[in-house]
Amino acid sequence: MPPLCHCAHASSSRDSHGCVPDSGRLTSQKGSGISTMMGLSRSHLMGRADPHFVGVDFLCTMLSHTVGGRSFRMNIARYLLAWFGCLVALLLLPGCVSAPPLPLIDREAAAPRQGGKLVYGLTLAPSGIDPHVNASSELGIPLRSVYDTLVYRALSNDPAEPQFVPGLAERWETSADGLTVTFHLRHDVRFHDGTPLNAAAVRTSLERVLNPDTRSQKAIFLLGPLQSVEVVDDYTVALHLSVPYAPLLDGLSQVYLGIASPKALQEWGADYQFHQVGSGPFRFVEYVPNDHLTLARNDDYRWGPSIHAHAGPAYLDTVEFRFFTDPAGRAVALEAGDVDVMGELPPLDAVRLRDDRRFTIMTVPIPGQSLGIMLNTQRPPLDDIRVRWALVFATDRPTIVKTVFADLSPVADGPLTSSTFGYTTAATRQVAYDVPRAQQLLDEAGYRDTDGDGVRDRDGQPLVLDAVWMTWGAVPEVAQLLQAQWAEVGIALRGETLTYPAALERARQGDYHLIPQSFAGSDPDLLYPYYHSSGAFNWSHVADVDLDNTLDQARRTTDTGTRLQLYAQAQARVTQLALLIPIREPVNLNGVSARVRGLRFDAHGWFPILHDVSLE
Repeated sequence: MPPLCHCAHASSSRDSHGCVPDSGRLTSQKGSGISTMMGLSRSHLMGRADPHFVGVDFLCTMLSHTVGGRSFRMNIARYLLAWFGCLVALLLLPGCVSAPPLPLIDREAAAPRQGGKLVYGLTLAPSGIDPHVNASSELGIPLRSVYDTLVYRALSNDPAEPQFVPGLAERWETSADGLTVTFHLRHDVRFHDGTPLNAAAVRTSLERVLNPDTRSQKAIFLLGPLQSVEVVDDYTVALHLSVPYAPLLDGLSQVYLGIASPKALQEWGADYQFHQVGSGPFRFVEYVPNDHLTLARNDDYRWGPSIHAHAGPAYLDTVEFRFFTDPAGRAVALEAGDVDVMGELPPLDAVRLRDDRRFTIMTVPIPGQSLGIMLNTQRPPLDDIRVRWALVFATDRPTIVKTVFADLSPVADGPLTSSTFGYTTAATRQVAYDVPRAQQLLDEAGYRDTDGDGVRDRDGQPLVLDAVWMTWGAVPEVAQLLQAQWAEVGIALRGETLTYPAALERARQGDYHLIPQSFAGSDPDLLYPYYHSSGAFNWSHVADVDLDNTLDQARRTTDTGTRLQLYAQAQARVTQLALLIPIREPVNLNGVSARVRGLRFDAHGWFPILHDVSLE
């Protein structure tokens, strides 16, 4: 997961999210919030972003994740040969022709079986798993079932439908000035330790996040301008903001702001991550770092949200999570029966296994920002918009996705992925591959190859660009192709691959022409930290009054229609200014045993809804 973060949406319809179909198929989880797609990047090729933007501590945490062996070391020539061989083999198989994504097949006809143990493969052993403290997506995969949240994102991002559905809060309202959001809690919820969930418990969890001593890496950023939490009565809690903040509900829907038992927090203190107590469909049993994490069914669970497909307790008895940090071992574990679900399969393994009826290959689009290359607008020659647009036109994105990601990841066309609420194609379809146009723009900017060395120059200065590369997201492999493609129009590309902390320091200094980014997030406000002039991660160093005003207005209005219009304008402006070269959309690729029924993922893309899973 790349370093930085975010998430998506969903409808309250219980069947709008497709369940696992017949085994041996490549399928996509559906719903307008998580749209149909054909796969993911290879996990050892890609870095992954966490849901929502975060601070420096979180970014460093994320890097330790993404550097954990995900970048494959095969050179481009060998990879092309392997990929082509697989493609030829597949084309020789009956029925292997170009076709739309396979429809989901209903395997839910039979009544789900109660009981059993599910083994789930994780791709990272986190440095910590306290959701209020730590930030990795891996901690959210198990803990989404341990904690309930005040609200849940719906499983559709259709703006005509509610974006959020009740969770621990039965209802909520926002004051006329947008500075107070009041939540009315359910009266029937109990934590796993038997203590009641009430307004005081909500305040305890949120104030824990706000406390500087907690050193929250992500949750604190999800709270935005929250100033204080007020207990109005036993089951009413009011959140007071310094300024209106439209993304607040999105933050409160995430596991990082799950409500914990005050009794357990006080009892265990610094060791709480090993003794977590929530109110979700599964109880926390045991966590052994670098080995396993175990959950057990909460038999008293009766207050699930409408995104769950059934009411009452979960079907499974237990869920055991095991860690598989080596990408090469993931498919091996799945085929050996050591796991029932394996996340982040390498694409070539997914292609190989999709016709094996013992498994289903399930893809889940990840909302947020696309993997792209940010352009430093303050460093010549990229201070000239003609040069920036020349780079956009000189980039053959489909070839990069085909070569590096085995065509199992959608080509990106703008700053947001197509599964993100607020995504629009209106202003982003102009980034087509066009070498003549790139050459024309470079000519107009005064760059020509005057000495015949293949590199354009102006006033005696060669057109050489310096890039900072990182190991996540197959960035080094993407860089090789960019270098070759841009050489065709006379641009020389040099790059240095750094650890994430070192790259972050370079980003602070602005000492680069190009730097990659890819961040997950379900709310389009994730554009703010990267494209607002005051943004913490404004790596393009843009300072555009129109863009600033648009992003400011968008995060302060709660009217959905107005927000959509403003974010459409923001995407158009980012594209118009050529601040980013979009490459591809991240996707979560899962290998699932045929004995698993009912597996779906929530609107944030990474987190399974284990409450509805059963085993044959």
